[in-house]
Amino acid sequence: MERRRVLGAGLSAAVLWTGGTTSALAGGRSQRLTERDLPAARRLFAAGKYDQLHQVLPEMVARARESERTGPVGAGRAAGVWVLASQLAVKEGEVDTAAAFAVRAGTAARRSGRPALLAAAARAAATPLRRTGRADTALQLLEEAHDALDTAPRLSAAVLDASGMVALTAAYTAAQARMPSAAEQFASLAEQTVARLLRDHGRVPAGGELSPAQCVLYRVGIHQKLGDVDRALAYAAGLEPAALPTPERQARAATDTARALLAAGDVPTAFLQLQLVERAAPQEARRPSVRALTAEVAARRPDLPGLTAFARRTAT
Repeated sequence: MERRRVLGAGLSAAVLWTGGTTSALAGGRSQRLTERDLPAARRLFAAGKYDQLHQVLPEMVARARESERTGPVGAGRAAGVWVLASQLAVKEGEVDTAAAFAVRAGTAARRSGRPALLAAAARAAATPLRRTGRADTALQLLEEAHDALDTAPRLSAAVLDASGMVALTAAYTAAQARMPSAAEQFASLAEQTVARLLRDHGRVPAGGELSPAQCVLYRVGIHQKLGDVDRALAYAAGLEPAALPTPERQARAATDTARALLAAGDVPTAFLQLQLVERAAPQEARRPSVRALTAEVAARRPDLPGLTAFARRTAT
């Protein structure tokens, strides 16, 4: 619990967004971001190494502010940092901090002039918006970002990747808002986009997120949110974790499957999925939302072997 309080405090201190100022987090250093900084930080996120990411994040935030002032390239690098910081805040349940960083990401992305970055910022903004009951605003942002991407007859692999991921985020947002038709339309659009990506370019771009497995993973969460548990579990059964490229994604698959299993009343198998979360990325199992699933399992089946030790181990 103390680690989460410290993490939340550190992120909140990183950007006092209501006043538009940042603390002097870099120890007086005034360096700009390089092209290698963000990929290295993203690798920590993808590996589920959130504590390590938090250690490097404050200096990156300060350097991002310096870079943002230098022009479109620097603004683009800064936007990537703000998106990553927002995603990390979401992992720790810091919704206000996530929203603040997403706002900064959108501002920097517009300065960069790159629609793919604006799409990433819209995706970052969607999570805190829908968690605070503003799914309609989130969908509007996502639709605008998607439209901005779809402007050329032959889109690059990176743009198709961004377009498909925006559609998946919109589908999940619509599902959480109980809009099944919109959720299905966006999910189908993402599936069409990944088919186009593979047809036109042959592979997912380096650093890309969109893939057939990613679409199936989102389908699990989408149908669970819509209350169609049987369909969610059918998609989960067809999802091969090894097809997901990172520990963070593999942990997400196990988490969403556990939610669907709990909704179906299969508590023992849900606990097995939570153990897979820990196996894929131990810090994922300590997230507030995952700990809430563990608490639900414990409330419903306290007799499950290994549960007490699991709950104790993931509580800190």
